Amino acid sequence: MEAPGGDLGDVDAVTRAVLTASRLLVAVSARSLAEVEDRVTLPQFRMLVVLSTRGATKLVALADLLHVAPSTAMRMVDRLIAAGLADRQANPDNRRETLLTLTDEGRLTVENVTMRRRREIAAIVARMAPAQRIGLVEALDAFNEAGGEPGVPDLPDAELHPLGWSDARSGHGV
Repeated sequence: MEAPGGDLGDVDAVTRAVLTASRLLVAVSARSLAEVEDRVTLPQFRMLVVLSTRGATKLVALADLLHVAPSTAMRMVDRLIAAGLADRQANPDNRRETLLTLTDEGRLTVENVTMRRRREIAAIVARMAPAQRIGLVEALDAFNEAGGEPGVPDLPDAELHPLGWSDARSGHGV
């Protein structure tokens, strides 16, 4: 089977298709952040999502999860606190440690952005033929498996991570 850019089995053709899809998904992500872009950057939103899934988190652990230096994470946290989206609390188990958490406004921001993102992705998927949707699910499942990303269990939306992934160890959303 030939694709416009070459044989569909060709790694380069598949890579081009994934890159094109990633551009679309980045555009969807950017549009979903449009209403909060005056307060939250994409990296800051990533931090909010991590805090929403992990709960109270130490700065060093947060930096590690985001693959940034602790000093970078601290500047991001300071901006989120100033925006009223995150807060610092003393660790009840170790008073020398500080835990970072979301405020109610931070949690609402994650929920609203995620809702807009899900709605737009659902509208795109709805324009595909049912057979294409099945093929897309199969292809993305294979892609996620090859990349080491665990599958999302068939759970109600409320139990999923805001961006759709889950905690593979427990089988529940994170």
